[in-house]
Amino acid sequence: MIKRTIEISSGPARLSIRSRQLVIERDGERPATVPCEDVGLLLIDHPAVSYTHSVFIALADAGAAVALCGGNHTPVSLMLPLAGNAVQTERFRAQLSAGAPLKKQLWHQIVACKLRQQSAVLGAVTAADAGLAAMARQVRSGDATNLEAQAAARYWPRLFGRDFHRRRDGPPPNNLLNYGYMALRAATARALVVAGLLPTVGIHHRNRYNAFCLADDLMEPYRPYVDLVVVEMDRAGMSEQSLGREQKAHLLGVLNHGVAVAGRRTPLLLALQATASSLERSFAARRAALALPDGLPAPPNQPDPENDDGAADV
Repeated sequence: MIKRTIEISSGPARLSIRSRQLVIERDGERPATVPCEDVGLLLIDHPAVSYTHSVFIALADAGAAVALCGGNHTPVSLMLPLAGNAVQTERFRAQLSAGAPLKKQLWHQIVACKLRQQSAVLGAVTAADAGLAAMARQVRSGDATNLEAQAAARYWPRLFGRDFHRRRDGPPPNNLLNYGYMALRAATARALVVAGLLPTVGIHHRNRYNAFCLADDLMEPYRPYVDLVVVEMDRAGMSEQSLGREQKAHLLGVLNHGVAVAGRRTPLLLALQATASSLERSFAARRAALALPDGLPAPPNQPDPENDDGAADV
């Protein structure tokens, strides 16, 4: 079943659980309800939202992730189910015992795929890929020559102009990229938990203060999907300093875009699950064989908040 992304950002609300349904109440409006098992990600981005304790328990039992955002619209907390998979202890052991050669091969596959995806985005936006496809073929085990950084130096100026610098605290459209990556990171962390893996223990990322190193590793090939949507929004004049409801809806919609993985096109949320599952199998078999995205996304139809595959802003 395709999971839904629910964002609450447009005003005060009260959340509770009734008969395994997430109930969203606002003054003067009829309550909205969503089955807990349909929720993949609940994103709270308003300071005047209250909850009952049962909200977090019921959503965790259903396998959903809950992201709480601060005043700058970036997450200050990400809650994930503790028991996301029936055999997670066995999978934790396989992940934790993975050696450096396997991790280097996995990172090689991730970086090469990211560069191919960036090449496809540049080709769609500028009709030239700045040599990124060729660079993708040159990536070595562990990306020993740091082609990821070399590609970024070519990628960003061509995507947003020579004066653009990708920084979290930079001017727009950095704010759009930050928000899109935040949603992608939360969805990736959830996929890893469902696959029985620890989001904290990474392949390449290993900052001691980062609780989601593996999520940051695995989301890399999916970042260009966010980039492409941000380019479209920037060209449409939607790069204001303050993120509004329309901008957020566009960015969250990325999670429903059709993505080709292992020869099959599926919504990005499910594609992340396929990639996370292939990572778990790679750890178990001690052989790098990741199922990674390929090519540009197919935008979904206009989301319907009543359908399971919608990204709803309520």
